[in-house]
Amino acid sequence: MTAIDPTAHLTAEQIEELGRELDAIRDEVIASRGEKDAAYIRKVISAQRKLELVSRGVLLFSIFPPAWLIGTAGLSVAKIMDNMEIGHNILHGQWDWMRDPKIHSTTWEWDHVSPADQWKHSHNELHHTYTNVIGKDNDLGYGIMRVDEDQKWHPFHLGQPLWNFINACFFEYGIAAYDLELGKNLHKRRRNNPEFRARAKAVGRKIRKQVLKDYVIHPLLSGPSFLPTLAATFTANLVRNLWSHSVIMCGHFPEGVQVFERRSIKGETRGQWYLRQMMGSANISGSKAMHFMTGNLSHQIEHHLFPDLPSNRYAEVAVKVRALFEKYELEYVTGPLPKQVFSAWRKVVRLSLPNKKSKVKTPDREQELVAA
Repeated sequence: MTAIDPTAHLTAEQIEELGRELDAIRDEVIASRGEKDAAYIRKVISAQRKLELVSRGVLLFSIFPPAWLIGTAGLSVAKIMDNMEIGHNILHGQWDWMRDPKIHSTTWEWDHVSPADQWKHSHNELHHTYTNVIGKDNDLGYGIMRVDEDQKWHPFHLGQPLWNFINACFFEYGIAAYDLELGKNLHKRRRNNPEFRARAKAVGRKIRKQVLKDYVIHPLLSGPSFLPTLAATFTANLVRNLWSHSVIMCGHFPEGVQVFERRSIKGETRGQWYLRQMMGSANISGSKAMHFMTGNLSHQIEHHLFPDLPSNRYAEVAVKVRALFEKYELEYVTGPLPKQVFSAWRKVVRLSLPNKKSKVKTPDREQELVAA
């Protein structure tokens, strides 16, 4: 929450007009979805599966260093593709319009320890509804970081650069814990709640399935290459986790991205919701390959405006959205990956330290700014 509201120059009428213009962009894409889009996602899924199969095949001979390097690189890319451009976007319902039961948000399961149904609730229903609202959007800081100068500082926050790095290395497990809302459910009474226990068992089953596939069956099939294959799979998962964490950080946490108080969304209109998505997200500039490997989340602003549009259409949508930013004199936060990563980490470090603003709180304000 910046001291100066970057949207203060807009009237209520302008905000609603902005909303109507964004609705028109969305409607245009929906009306034009067709076979070309369907062919795109089918081609991506086919390429990902072939790449993973070939990479795991090469790793059967990972006792030889060249095979280890090639297999590990291929498996890393395949896992990134599965999570970013395929799994994340299918689970958003971006391809449900195809009515293909094999590529549908209700049937898809991904290469991730978080069960798809739990992720859809925490991500689609909560994060995308309450984007960057402190105390409502659990994605904001993942419950382990201070995300705004107005939040009360605690000595625990000194360690948030370390917590964030550990979370990045084991990101899929962090997401699973976050989907479970593990922090608030560790209390004995909550822990014994039947609903929580059922969700925890589902996560346990998914973890066992992933561990069995990646760290037992595939290495055993490698015979004398057991240990190199084990190391290769761990490396591929680490690369995937670091990459996906970096993309998410760059889309939500660089300098210039706004966060919001709970009371700010009371009575929020469609236009105001759109405006919050615009100001609460950031993009990553780069090549087509960069956009593809991020699952087109390099177009994070457009994704938050239109989370159910096919990801391959975000590039064309971005041109129109950026024109609206200029028309309404709003800052379109974007930059190359290194710049955005540096900006996000600088903010993590800065907010790990106390500041004068964080020391003065009224009781109401303290409740308003409970850490996400």
